[in-house]
Amino acid sequence: MLELRPNCEHCNKPLPPEALDARICSFECTFCATCAELLGNVCPNCGGNFAPRPIRPSRNWKGGNYLGDYPASRTVKHKPVDLAVHERFAAAIKETPPEKR
Repeated sequence: MLELRPNCEHCNKPLPPEALDARICSFECTFCATCAELLGNVCPNCGGNFAPRPIRPSRNWKGGNYLGDYPASRTVKHKPVDLAVHERFAAAIKETPPEKR
């Protein structure tokens, strides 16, 4: 189950569970859509790509699978990306499709 981290790691923008602009990589590194674009769709932590984060239901529609039983994380991870360092890192891989990285 996803942690649903509460903020963008780079700019610290709040990303509540219902945020439509939350982006995650396969390790759940979490960024807002603006920062994911700024980073060229290359996660600065793993080199993977970003995808829209799913929305966990706020109501118990079926079987207790909702925010009430599985709340979003409250642990803030704010570690702004050094954009110059990231550009050097991403340069070698950003043109490679995510499925071939």
